[in-house]
Amino acid sequence: MLKLGVNIDHVATLREARYRGLKRGEPDPVAAARMCVQAGAHGITAHLREDRRHIVDRDVVALRAAVEVRFNLEMAIVPEIVDIALLVKPDVVCLVPERRQEVTTEGGLDVAAHLDPIRRAVDRLNRGGIEVSLFVAPDLAQIEASSLTGTQFVELHAGAFAEEFHDAKNRERELDRLTDAARLARSLGLRVNGGHGLNYENLRALHRVPFLEELNIGHSIVSRAVFDGLDRSVKEMLALMEGYDGEPLPK
Repeated sequence: MLKLGVNIDHVATLREARYRGLKRGEPDPVAAARMCVQAGAHGITAHLREDRRHIVDRDVVALRAAVEVRFNLEMAIVPEIVDIALLVKPDVVCLVPERRQEVTTEGGLDVAAHLDPIRRAVDRLNRGGIEVSLFVAPDLAQIEASSLTGTQFVELHAGAFAEEFHDAKNRERELDRLTDAARLARSLGLRVNGGHGLNYENLRALHRVPFLEELNIGHSIVSRAVFDGLDRSVKEMLALMEGYDGEPLPK
């Protein structure tokens, strides 16, 4: 069964637009996480950025206490954030690149170019009892490098697929890249997740990519929830994920 992890960062983005720097405010990301779980989400994802632009430290602590499903903490390899993760102990950490000027995470980790620091971070988190995922582009060299770090998962960056979705030729190219990356990751003993840019229009096409275990989706769900509510928005996304069997199609 393909699982849904709901990223609640943009709930915190809305709160911080009015209450930044204050100890409380609305909407509450923890309340949002509870609603997503009640609607059937299999996991909750939050990104603790170095600049604390949306999710802040107290959110991570509160989410760990409140979330009974799989809690995924996205983070850069920053010593302070690694220390927080080891203290809070999410179920899994997804290591992502992070640039202060970006609106959202714009690309995958360059694992091949930063193999040693990533390997050290993975080892430290694993020794702390936390599984690790690496957020990488569907690039075979990056998948091969990821297999050398000790990570348990790769999360395939689906952003290029999402951007090219309305161009049939380019969409097929990106689906082929995701498929080849998933096949290679699986052959190297890595488990495979996916995320970034997935929405109610393009998700069904992703059923072609094999071996996916979990999709992490945030902006699209939170955006639809403005009009339809979180409960309905999560259930509609789960319905689009039904029928995925994870088996590779023959070449």
